[in-house]
Amino acid sequence: MKKGSIVKNVLKFLNHYFVFFLLVAFVITCCTMLFVSMLSLSLEITLSESDISAAAKLTFLNVALLSLIFTIVDIIRRKRTVEQPVKSITNAAERIIKGDFSVRVKPLGRLGIDENFNRIIDCFNKMAEELGGVETLRNDFIANVSHEMKTPLSVIQNYGTLLQAPDLSDEKRIEYAKGITDGSRRLADMMTNILKLNRLENQQIYPQKTEFDLGEQLCECLLQYESVWEKSNIEIETDIAEEVIVNADAELLSHVWSNLFSNAFKFTPNGGKVSVSLTATEHHATVKVADTGCGMTKEVGDHIFEKFYQGDASRSVQGNGLGLALVKRVVDIMQGEIGVESAVGKGTTFTVRIRRS
Repeated sequence: MKKGSIVKNVLKFLNHYFVFFLLVAFVITCCTMLFVSMLSLSLEITLSESDISAAAKLTFLNVALLSLIFTIVDIIRRKRTVEQPVKSITNAAERIIKGDFSVRVKPLGRLGIDENFNRIIDCFNKMAEELGGVETLRNDFIANVSHEMKTPLSVIQNYGTLLQAPDLSDEKRIEYAKGITDGSRRLADMMTNILKLNRLENQQIYPQKTEFDLGEQLCECLLQYESVWEKSNIEIETDIAEEVIVNADAELLSHVWSNLFSNAFKFTPNGGKVSVSLTATEHHATVKVADTGCGMTKEVGDHIFEKFYQGDASRSVQGNGLGLALVKRVVDIMQGEIGVESAVGKGTTFTVRIRRS
Protein backbone atom coordinates (compact mmCIF):
# COMPACT_ATOMS: atom_id res chain seq x y z
CA MET A 1 0.00 0.00 0.00
CA LYS A 2 1.34 3.44 -0.90
CA LYS A 3 2.41 5.85 1.83
CA GLY A 4 -0.10 8.47 0.70
CA SER A 5 -2.90 5.94 0.91
CA ILE A 6 -1.87 4.92 4.44
CA VAL A 7 -1.81 8.55 5.60
CA LYS A 8 -5.21 9.14 4.01
CA ASN A 9 -6.73 6.11 5.78
CA VAL A 10 -5.22 7.17 9.13
CA LEU A 11 -6.59 10.69 8.79
CA LYS A 12 -9.99 9.27 7.84
CA PHE A 13 -9.94 7.02 10.92
CA LEU A 14 -8.94 9.92 13.21
CA ASN A 15 -11.70 12.05 11.74
CA HIS A 16 -14.33 9.39 12.48
CA TYR A 17 -12.85 8.85 15.95
CA PHE A 18 -12.88 12.56 16.74
CA VAL A 19 -16.56 12.84 15.74
CA PHE A 20 -17.57 9.95 17.96
CA PHE A 21 -15.32 11.20 20.78
CA LEU A 22 -17.10 14.54 20.86
CA LEU A 23 -20.51 12.89 20.64
CA VAL A 24 -19.82 10.35 23.41
CA ALA A 25 -18.08 12.96 25.59
CA PHE A 26 -21.06 15.27 25.33
CA VAL A 27 -23.58 12.53 26.13
CA ILE A 28 -21.61 11.00 29.04
CA THR A 29 -20.71 14.38 30.50
CA CYS A 30 -24.33 15.48 30.52
CA CYS A 31 -25.48 12.19 32.03
CA THR A 32 -22.69 12.17 34.63
CA MET A 33 -23.33 15.74 35.72
CA LEU A 34 -27.04 15.08 36.01
CA PHE A 35 -26.43 11.87 37.96
CA VAL A 36 -23.90 13.47 40.36
CA SER A 37 -26.12 16.48 40.93
CA MET A 38 -29.14 14.35 41.76
CA LEU A 39 -27.05 12.06 43.94
CA SER A 40 -25.56 14.99 45.89
CA LEU A 41 -28.95 16.54 46.47
CA SER A 42 -30.58 13.34 47.62
CA LEU A 43 -27.74 12.10 49.85
CA GLU A 44 -26.33 15.53 50.76
CA ILE A 45 -22.82 14.28 49.98
CA THR A 46 -20.00 16.70 49.29
CA LEU A 47 -17.33 15.22 47.02
CA SER A 48 -13.67 16.05 47.62
CA GLU A 49 -11.35 17.30 44.89
CA SER A 50 -9.57 13.94 44.73
CA ASP A 51 -12.87 12.12 44.22
CA ILE A 52 -13.85 14.54 41.48
CA SER A 53 -10.42 14.15 39.80
CA ALA A 54 -10.64 10.35 39.90
CA ALA A 55 -14.18 10.42 38.51
CA ALA A 56 -13.09 12.77 35.72
CA LYS A 57 -10.19 10.47 34.74
CA LEU A 58 -12.45 7.43 34.77
CA THR A 59 -15.06 9.27 32.70
CA PHE A 60 -12.43 10.32 30.15
CA LEU A 61 -11.19 6.75 29.78
CA ASN A 62 -14.75 5.54 29.32
CA VAL A 63 -15.35 8.19 26.69
CA ALA A 64 -12.13 7.29 24.85
CA LEU A 65 -12.90 3.54 24.94
CA LEU A 66 -16.50 3.94 23.86
CA SER A 67 -15.48 6.31 21.04
CA LEU A 68 -12.96 3.75 19.78
CA ILE A 69 -15.54 0.97 19.83
CA PHE A 70 -18.13 3.11 18.03
CA THR A 71 -15.56 4.19 15.45
CA ILE A 72 -14.52 0.60 14.65
CA VAL A 73 -18.14 -0.57 14.47
CA ASP A 74 -19.05 2.37 12.21
CA ILE A 75 -16.09 1.73 9.87
CA ILE A 76 -17.04 -1.95 9.52
CA ARG A 77 -20.68 -1.01 8.94
CA ARG A 78 -19.79 1.61 6.32
CA LYS A 79 -17.42 -0.76 4.56
CA ARG A 80 -20.09 -3.46 4.23
CA THR A 81 -23.12 -1.32 3.56
CA VAL A 82 -21.68 1.66 1.64
CA GLU A 83 -18.11 1.24 0.38
CA GLN A 84 -18.47 -2.27 -1.07
CA PRO A 85 -21.67 -1.47 -3.05
CA VAL A 86 -20.16 1.81 -4.28
CA LYS A 87 -16.96 0.00 -5.27
CA SER A 88 -18.84 -2.65 -7.25
CA ILE A 89 -20.86 0.02 -9.11
CA THR A 90 -17.71 2.09 -9.75
CA ASN A 91 -15.79 -0.91 -11.11
CA ALA A 92 -18.67 -1.76 -13.42
CA ALA A 93 -18.84 1.87 -14.62
CA GLU A 94 -15.11 1.82 -15.39
CA ARG A 95 -15.59 -1.33 -17.50
CA ILE A 96 -18.38 0.40 -19.43
CA ILE A 97 -16.07 3.40 -20.03
CA LYS A 98 -13.57 0.96 -21.56
CA GLY A 99 -16.26 -0.39 -23.90
CA ASP A 100 -17.40 -3.53 -22.06
CA PHE A 101 -21.20 -3.25 -22.18
CA SER A 102 -21.76 -6.83 -21.01
CA VAL A 103 -21.02 -5.92 -17.38
CA ARG A 104 -23.86 -6.24 -14.87
CA VAL A 105 -23.95 -5.51 -11.12
CA LYS A 106 -25.56 -8.14 -8.91
CA PRO A 107 -28.34 -6.88 -6.61
CA LEU A 108 -27.38 -6.64 -2.93
CA GLY A 109 -29.14 -8.93 -0.49
CA ARG A 110 -27.17 -8.44 2.71
CA LEU A 111 -28.91 -7.29 5.89
CA GLY A 112 -28.55 -3.61 6.58
CA ILE A 113 -27.97 -2.61 2.94
CA ASP A 114 -29.80 0.54 1.90
CA GLU A 115 -32.48 -0.44 -0.62
CA ASN A 116 -31.64 2.68 -2.63
CA PHE A 117 -28.45 0.93 -3.77
CA ASN A 118 -30.52 -1.81 -5.39
CA ARG A 119 -32.54 0.83 -7.23
CA ILE A 120 -29.33 2.41 -8.49
CA ILE A 121 -28.01 -1.02 -9.53
CA ASP A 122 -31.24 -1.80 -11.37
CA CYS A 123 -31.04 1.48 -13.30
CA PHE A 124 -27.33 0.89 -13.97
CA ASN A 125 -27.99 -2.58 -15.43
CA LYS A 126 -30.76 -1.22 -17.65
CA MET A 127 -28.43 1.54 -18.84
CA ALA A 128 -25.69 -1.00 -19.63
CA GLU A 129 -28.19 -3.13 -21.56
CA GLU A 130 -29.37 -0.14 -23.60
CA LEU A 131 -25.79 0.98 -24.31
CA GLY A 132 -24.94 -2.56 -25.40
CA GLY A 133 -27.87 -2.56 -27.80
CA VAL A 134 -26.88 0.84 -29.21
CA GLU A 135 -23.28 -0.34 -29.67
CA THR A 136 -24.46 -3.46 -31.49
CA LEU A 137 -26.67 -1.37 -33.77
CA ARG A 138 -23.79 1.02 -34.44
CA ASN A 139 -21.42 -1.81 -35.36
CA ASP A 140 -24.06 -3.44 -37.57
CA PHE A 141 -24.79 -0.09 -39.21
CA ILE A 142 -21.12 0.52 -40.04
CA ALA A 143 -20.69 -3.03 -41.32
CA ASN A 144 -23.82 -2.83 -43.47
CA VAL A 145 -22.98 0.60 -44.89
CA SER A 146 -19.49 -0.63 -45.78
CA HIS A 147 -20.94 -3.73 -47.43
CA GLU A 148 -23.57 -1.81 -49.39
CA MET A 149 -21.07 0.82 -50.57
CA LYS A 150 -18.53 -1.78 -51.64
CA THR A 151 -20.66 -3.27 -54.44
CA PRO A 152 -21.48 -0.07 -56.41
CA LEU A 153 -17.96 1.26 -55.86
CA SER A 154 -16.53 -1.95 -57.31
CA VAL A 155 -18.88 -1.67 -60.28
CA ILE A 156 -17.85 1.95 -60.90
CA GLN A 157 -14.18 1.07 -60.57
CA ASN A 158 -14.40 -1.92 -62.94
CA TYR A 159 -16.39 -0.03 -65.58
CA GLY A 160 -14.05 2.94 -65.26
CA THR A 161 -11.09 0.66 -65.93
CA LEU A 162 -12.81 -0.90 -68.94
CA LEU A 163 -13.59 2.54 -70.37
CA GLN A 164 -9.87 3.23 -70.57
CA ALA A 165 -9.40 0.60 -73.29
CA PRO A 166 -8.30 2.43 -76.49
CA ASP A 167 -10.07 0.10 -78.94
CA LEU A 168 -13.44 0.15 -77.13
CA SER A 169 -16.50 0.22 -79.37
CA ASP A 170 -19.17 2.89 -79.00
CA GLU A 171 -21.69 0.24 -77.92
CA LYS A 172 -19.46 -1.02 -75.10
CA ARG A 173 -18.56 2.53 -74.06
CA ILE A 174 -22.25 3.40 -73.68
CA GLU A 175 -22.87 0.15 -71.74
CA TYR A 176 -19.99 0.80 -69.33
CA ALA A 177 -20.94 4.44 -68.89
CA LYS A 178 -24.49 3.34 -68.04
CA GLY A 179 -23.07 0.93 -65.45
CA ILE A 180 -21.13 3.78 -63.84
CA THR A 181 -24.25 5.97 -63.85
CA ASP A 182 -26.36 3.22 -62.26
CA GLY A 183 -23.73 2.57 -59.59
CA SER A 184 -23.46 6.29 -58.82
CA ARG A 185 -27.23 6.60 -58.62
CA ARG A 186 -27.40 3.65 -56.23
CA LEU A 187 -24.78 5.25 -53.97
CA ALA A 188 -26.62 8.58 -54.07
CA ASP A 189 -29.94 6.92 -53.22
CA MET A 190 -28.37 5.11 -50.29
CA MET A 191 -26.78 8.30 -48.92
CA THR A 192 -30.10 10.13 -49.32
CA ASN A 193 -31.99 7.41 -47.46
CA ILE A 194 -29.37 7.28 -44.69
CA LEU A 195 -29.64 11.05 -44.17
CA LYS A 196 -33.45 10.94 -44.20
CA LEU A 197 -33.54 8.05 -41.75
CA ASN A 198 -31.02 9.76 -39.47
CA ARG A 199 -33.09 12.96 -39.43
CA LEU A 200 -36.27 11.01 -38.74
CA GLU A 201 -34.71 8.97 -35.91
CA ASN A 202 -33.21 12.08 -34.32
CA GLN A 203 -36.56 13.89 -34.59
CA GLN A 204 -35.14 16.59 -36.85
CA ILE A 205 -38.13 16.25 -39.19
CA TYR A 206 -41.47 17.35 -37.81
CA PRO A 207 -44.76 16.54 -39.58
CA GLN A 208 -46.28 19.48 -41.43
CA LYS A 209 -49.94 18.46 -41.41
CA THR A 210 -52.29 19.55 -44.19
CA GLU A 211 -55.61 18.24 -45.43
CA PHE A 212 -55.44 16.36 -48.74
CA ASP A 213 -57.13 13.56 -50.67
CA LEU A 214 -55.28 10.35 -49.88
CA GLY A 215 -56.74 8.53 -52.90
CA GLU A 216 -55.40 11.16 -55.28
CA GLN A 217 -51.96 10.94 -53.68
CA LEU A 218 -51.91 7.15 -54.08
CA CYS A 219 -52.84 7.44 -57.75
CA GLU A 220 -50.17 10.07 -58.39
CA CYS A 221 -47.48 7.95 -56.72
CA LEU A 222 -48.62 4.84 -58.59
CA LEU A 223 -48.52 6.58 -61.97
CA GLN A 224 -44.83 7.33 -61.46
CA TYR A 225 -44.20 3.60 -62.04
CA GLU A 226 -46.30 3.33 -65.22
CA SER A 227 -43.24 2.69 -67.38
CA VAL A 228 -42.12 -0.05 -64.98
CA TRP A 229 -45.33 -2.05 -65.03
CA GLU A 230 -45.75 -1.62 -68.80
CA LYS A 231 -42.20 -2.83 -69.43
CA SER A 232 -42.70 -5.92 -67.23
CA ASN A 233 -46.30 -6.49 -68.37
CA ILE A 234 -47.53 -6.32 -64.75
CA GLU A 235 -51.28 -6.17 -64.19
CA ILE A 236 -52.48 -3.30 -61.97
CA GLU A 237 -55.57 -3.72 -59.82
CA THR A 238 -56.88 -0.76 -57.81
CA ASP A 239 -59.75 -0.39 -55.37
CA ILE A 240 -59.37 3.14 -54.03
CA ALA A 241 -62.19 4.79 -52.13
CA GLU A 242 -63.05 8.33 -53.19
CA GLU A 243 -62.84 11.50 -51.11
CA VAL A 244 -60.80 10.04 -48.27
CA ILE A 245 -59.51 13.27 -46.74
CA VAL A 246 -56.68 12.96 -44.22
CA ASN A 247 -54.88 15.54 -42.10
CA ALA A 248 -51.23 14.45 -42.29
CA ASP A 249 -47.83 15.28 -43.77
CA ALA A 250 -48.26 14.66 -47.50
CA GLU A 251 -44.53 14.68 -48.29
CA LEU A 252 -43.67 12.08 -45.65
CA LEU A 253 -46.55 9.83 -46.67
CA SER A 254 -45.47 10.01 -50.31
CA HIS A 255 -42.19 8.35 -49.24
CA VAL A 256 -44.23 5.51 -47.74
CA TRP A 257 -46.22 4.82 -50.91
CA SER A 258 -43.22 5.23 -53.22
CA ASN A 259 -41.19 2.70 -51.25
CA LEU A 260 -44.05 0.20 -51.04
CA PHE A 261 -44.81 0.50 -54.78
CA SER A 262 -41.11 0.24 -55.64
CA ASN A 263 -40.79 -2.97 -53.62
CA ALA A 264 -43.95 -4.42 -55.14
CA PHE A 265 -42.76 -3.90 -58.73
CA LYS A 266 -39.21 -4.94 -57.87
CA PHE A 267 -40.22 -8.39 -56.63
CA THR A 268 -43.11 -9.07 -59.01
CA PRO A 269 -42.08 -11.13 -62.07
CA ASN A 270 -43.16 -10.42 -65.62
CA GLY A 271 -46.86 -11.04 -66.06
CA GLY A 272 -47.56 -10.72 -62.32
CA LYS A 273 -50.03 -8.48 -60.55
CA VAL A 274 -49.81 -5.56 -58.11
CA SER A 275 -52.92 -4.50 -56.18
CA VAL A 276 -53.56 -1.23 -54.34
CA SER A 277 -56.60 -0.62 -52.16
CA LEU A 278 -57.80 2.19 -49.92
CA THR A 279 -60.60 1.89 -47.39
CA ALA A 280 -61.63 4.31 -44.68
CA THR A 281 -63.59 4.62 -41.48
CA GLU A 282 -64.50 7.79 -39.63
CA HIS A 283 -61.16 7.94 -37.83
CA HIS A 284 -58.72 5.80 -39.85
CA ALA A 285 -57.63 5.13 -43.44
CA THR A 286 -56.19 1.76 -44.47
CA VAL A 287 -53.96 1.24 -47.50
CA LYS A 288 -52.98 -2.22 -48.77
CA VAL A 289 -50.25 -2.84 -51.34
CA ALA A 290 -50.12 -6.46 -52.53
CA ASP A 291 -48.00 -8.24 -55.13
CA THR A 292 -47.67 -11.75 -56.57
CA GLY A 293 -43.90 -11.80 -56.22
CA CYS A 294 -41.51 -14.22 -54.57
CA GLY A 295 -42.83 -13.60 -51.05
CA MET A 296 -40.80 -14.24 -47.92
CA THR A 297 -40.66 -16.45 -44.86
CA LYS A 298 -41.99 -15.44 -41.44
CA GLU A 299 -38.41 -15.10 -40.17
CA VAL A 300 -37.63 -12.55 -42.88
CA GLY A 301 -40.93 -10.75 -42.25
CA ASP A 302 -40.08 -10.33 -38.57
CA HIS A 303 -36.96 -8.30 -39.48
CA ILE A 304 -38.05 -6.64 -42.72
CA PHE A 305 -38.36 -3.16 -41.15
CA GLU A 306 -34.83 -3.20 -39.72
CA LYS A 307 -32.13 -1.03 -41.28
CA PHE A 308 -30.17 -2.75 -44.06
CA TYR A 309 -32.09 -6.00 -43.63
CA GLN A 310 -32.92 -7.43 -47.03
CA GLY A 311 -33.57 -11.14 -46.51
CA ASP A 312 -32.36 -13.98 -48.65
CA ALA A 313 -34.95 -13.56 -51.39
CA SER A 314 -34.05 -9.95 -52.10
CA ARG A 315 -30.30 -10.36 -52.43
CA SER A 316 -30.68 -10.92 -56.15
CA VAL A 317 -32.34 -7.53 -56.55
CA GLN A 318 -30.49 -4.27 -56.07
CA GLY A 319 -31.40 -2.39 -52.93
CA ASN A 320 -29.91 -1.13 -49.71
CA GLY A 321 -32.40 -2.30 -47.11
CA LEU A 322 -33.28 1.23 -45.98
CA GLY A 323 -36.59 1.81 -47.76
CA LEU A 324 -38.79 -0.16 -45.36
CA ALA A 325 -36.92 1.22 -42.35
CA LEU A 326 -37.87 4.69 -43.61
CA VAL A 327 -41.46 3.56 -44.12
CA LYS A 328 -41.69 2.20 -40.57
CA ARG A 329 -40.25 5.35 -39.05
CA VAL A 330 -42.61 7.63 -40.99
CA VAL A 331 -45.64 5.54 -40.03
CA ASP A 332 -44.55 5.66 -36.38
CA ILE A 333 -44.21 9.45 -36.55
CA MET A 334 -47.73 9.58 -37.98
CA GLN A 335 -48.87 7.44 -35.02
CA GLY A 336 -50.02 4.80 -37.47
CA GLU A 337 -49.51 1.06 -37.87
CA ILE A 338 -47.87 -1.06 -40.55
CA GLY A 339 -47.93 -4.81 -40.96
CA VAL A 340 -46.86 -7.38 -43.52
CA GLU A 341 -48.32 -10.72 -44.59
CA SER A 342 -46.38 -12.93 -46.93
CA ALA A 343 -45.93 -16.47 -48.17
CA VAL A 344 -43.02 -17.83 -50.18
CA GLY A 345 -43.95 -18.10 -53.84
CA LYS A 346 -47.35 -16.42 -53.37
CA GLY A 347 -46.58 -12.78 -52.77
CA THR A 348 -46.59 -10.09 -50.08
CA THR A 349 -49.18 -7.65 -48.73
CA PHE A 350 -48.26 -4.52 -46.77
CA THR A 351 -51.03 -2.89 -44.74
CA VAL A 352 -50.71 0.71 -43.54
CA ARG A 353 -53.28 2.17 -41.14
CA ILE A 354 -53.11 5.89 -40.39
CA ARG A 355 -55.27 8.37 -38.53
CA ARG A 356 -57.38 10.66 -40.66
CA SER A 357 -56.95 13.58 -38.25
